[in-house]
Amino acid sequence: MLQHASDFEALKSSFQWSLPETYNMAHAVSDAWAARDPQRLAIRHVRHSGEVEDWTHLELNRSANRFANALLGLGVKRRDRIGLLLPQGPATAIAHIAAYKLGAVAVPLASLFGREALKYRLSDSGAKVLVTNGSGVEKLSLIRNDLTDLEHVISVDGPAPDTGSFQTLLDAARDSFETLATRPDDPALMIYTSGTTGQPKGVLHGHRVLLGHMPGIELSQNFLGQAGDMLWTPADWAWAGGLLNALFPALKLGVPVVSYAARKFDPEFAFHLMEQQRIRNAFIPPTALKMLRSVQTPATRFALRWRSVGSAGESLGREAYDWFAEEFGFPVNEFYGQTECNAVLGSAASLGVTRAGAIGKATPGHEVAIIGGDGTVLPAESLGQIAIRRPDPVMFLEYWNNPDATRDKFIGDWMVTGDQGVMDEDGFFHFVGRDDDIITSASYRIGPGEIEDCLIRHPAVALAAAVGKPDPLRTEIVKAFVVLKPDEQDNENLAADIKDFVREHLSAHEYPREIEFVSSLPMTTTGKVIRRKLREMARAEAS
Repeated sequence: MLQHASDFEALKSSFQWSLPETYNMAHAVSDAWAARDPQRLAIRHVRHSGEVEDWTHLELNRSANRFANALLGLGVKRRDRIGLLLPQGPATAIAHIAAYKLGAVAVPLASLFGREALKYRLSDSGAKVLVTNGSGVEKLSLIRNDLTDLEHVISVDGPAPDTGSFQTLLDAARDSFETLATRPDDPALMIYTSGTTGQPKGVLHGHRVLLGHMPGIELSQNFLGQAGDMLWTPADWAWAGGLLNALFPALKLGVPVVSYAARKFDPEFAFHLMEQQRIRNAFIPPTALKMLRSVQTPATRFALRWRSVGSAGESLGREAYDWFAEEFGFPVNEFYGQTECNAVLGSAASLGVTRAGAIGKATPGHEVAIIGGDGTVLPAESLGQIAIRRPDPVMFLEYWNNPDATRDKFIGDWMVTGDQGVMDEDGFFHFVGRDDDIITSASYRIGPGEIEDCLIRHPAVALAAAVGKPDPLRTEIVKAFVVLKPDEQDNENLAADIKDFVREHLSAHEYPREIEFVSSLPMTTTGKVIRRKLREMARAEAS
């Protein structure tokens, strides 16, 4: 845990990593609290009916012990991969903790994945076991014969043909288990990249990944772990954001976590849930946070008890930052990272580290810089690539079965992110765009983030994405795909008005010369816009 402080620079300069010789995430998030404070609330699960189910650390730990014994009985060994195709809920946490106890590798999979996405990830990972629900069993039925490594499917919704019952396995197993004494670098978790720039890659992390997250997550929640803290996130627990920005850090700190298996994100319901469950801390990804803007006067309509709100996953932008601060009276703490190396930049309003349009400063324990193509560290105000120096506890071990991609992720000791950015004179980093997202127009290099941020300030616009469209004169022009707010009608006059709005607020070279109104934007399961698909559409039009 970070020591409470009032000065960020002093906190950062005094921080040192202390990695133990042995470290297991299951011990950190479950065993320790089950022994120290067994009746402490670990997870509060809210069902769709509104019924609430509380799990203490002792109950969670005993169930994880039972499932670890059950997996052992199925022949699961150290470093075997266990697929977890489950929404938020106690069973998901139990399965994760059980896998770590065994020294196996958990492979979280999003419930929104279709059959082809599941087939790719299960085949690529060589998963031996899949834990899922009835919906997952149904998706699996048409691809199971293609999954030659998959030996066991277990459903939390009960038995089905060739499928075991999660509860039956728990009922038949012992509730004691000795957690394996793994090393910090031993594999524990493999999360597939969201596929914004190509085929997803399995990002393999060691048990130390949790320790590596702690400084950034504690800061983003204004020193998470204070009396009365209660955390919730709408982020899927199959994503690094849901697991490592919320669930596991909270459990490690003894902070109860509220779970709810949402079918889709409903802004109005999100406020109701946070009000009813007296949520003090929330991790809300930027897309979800921007959707909250559609709810009228939430600060006066809902009795919210927020102490801190963190946001990460893509750029939040100045507009959403300003709206939140004005509406709720305190700023959202934006932070930054990737599946490969997360929570390395961040904000902490409680320490005065916050700036509209910035993704934060380098958090304690992480060395982050803007570098050139040869790995040279660039001076302040220079455009370059955001990079993190190794070794770093939060950094991934490797891309699964992909040594070439692992090698290409580094320039010397710098792990490159593929994100273009600028660090200002005060040490705040500003996200410009993915390498592939940068638009080159009439010799200008334009990041889509600033354009998109301006677009959603228009009163008719709900969401927007900007890409470069090939143009014989300018190399590329800016094209915007726009989702309108309910009851707004698309027409040429509105398109012209939106163009003028951006031209007036930004500049003549950044405004979108083309606007296409769409009902939705292509997004990953983590809520990131897949600009690659939009670029492909624009290029197809141009050709």
